[in-house]
Amino acid sequence: MAAPRFAFRVDAVDDKARTGAIAMRRGEIRTPAFMPVGTAATVKAMKPETVRTTGADILLGNTYHLMLRPGAERVARLGGLHAFMNWDRPILTDSGGYQVMSLAALRKLDEDGVQFRSHIDGARHMLSPERSMEIQRLLGSDIVMAFDECPRADRPRDEIAASMELSMRWARRSRDAFDSGGEHAEGAALFGIQQGALDEDLRRVSAEKLIDIGFDGYAVGGLAVGEGQEAMFATLDFAPDMLPQDRPRYLMGVGKPDDLVGAVERGIDMFDCVLPTRSGRNGQAFTWNGPLNLRNARHAEDTAPLDERCKCSVCASYSRAYLHHLHKAGEILGAMLTTEHNLAFYQQLMEAMRQAIATHSFTQFAIDFRRDYLR
Repeated sequence: MAAPRFAFRVDAVDDKARTGAIAMRRGEIRTPAFMPVGTAATVKAMKPETVRTTGADILLGNTYHLMLRPGAERVARLGGLHAFMNWDRPILTDSGGYQVMSLAALRKLDEDGVQFRSHIDGARHMLSPERSMEIQRLLGSDIVMAFDECPRADRPRDEIAASMELSMRWARRSRDAFDSGGEHAEGAALFGIQQGALDEDLRRVSAEKLIDIGFDGYAVGGLAVGEGQEAMFATLDFAPDMLPQDRPRYLMGVGKPDDLVGAVERGIDMFDCVLPTRSGRNGQAFTWNGPLNLRNARHAEDTAPLDERCKCSVCASYSRAYLHHLHKAGEILGAMLTTEHNLAFYQQLMEAMRQAIATHSFTQFAIDFRRDYLR
């Protein structure tokens, strides 16, 4: 029997935390899931086949960056993003909406969409809901994100409300454009993005509008943009509950290991973040006992692995002393090995959470994790 286009199941629930899987034509995605970020068709400092050995079921690519370089049309001519980067598992593509906020100095926004001035060469590009869907179709994305605007949480409420309403109009246009995508739409999924910053009423309005349009999954957008963990968790206490129980919930751009545990406690199923790869390039390693700064002199003669509990090949073969040396010397291998460990640690954390939910022991798991990680 052929694999389904998109099917989400929940296998076990422990309070709000849940574990299950998303079935797609390119493979199953175990949830809660962490997606390594491959912004420009590469997870930095990693080969795709090595990313797979860490336990990742799905990667994230970025519409805006791939639009600029090498260009979506070129990727399509080369066989699509999967063939281009040698990754045969599912890929989720961000819509470019985050860059509406992060590159505010380089863009002009109106009802039609966003005109960007390229940060690479200054060339002008128009990104609209329709163009975002077209780019993601050309890339061959498995999970397509609706085009939205992501305002900072510290903006005035009327601005956040207007932005949310604009995003909901763009969500409808994204749905219509995706549905007209022919063969790609028959094999891919489309996620809507809830907005409203930290405001419960605006989040509810956004969720109602998205549900009325109808999506395969729903993201909680507009968090992890400077509001802090306490405010993020306070919003997650209500925002995921507004979204359908039978669809996956994706928290965009999060986060630190303790962020992931707290978000899973509140009902989130999917995550992405540049933190494990960016930290790996900068000499920070994540462990069950908290993060390590490998540039610190105390590691110079430490023959222990990064983490005694970690099952990755880096911890099996290399010492903290060697990794300290690589980072102090500026050797590329330091970035490669620490990134591999970090991604493996994140996947081991997701697997531990899945097992804890399945055995209805997630509350104790979270207590034990915080005791060790935040000490």
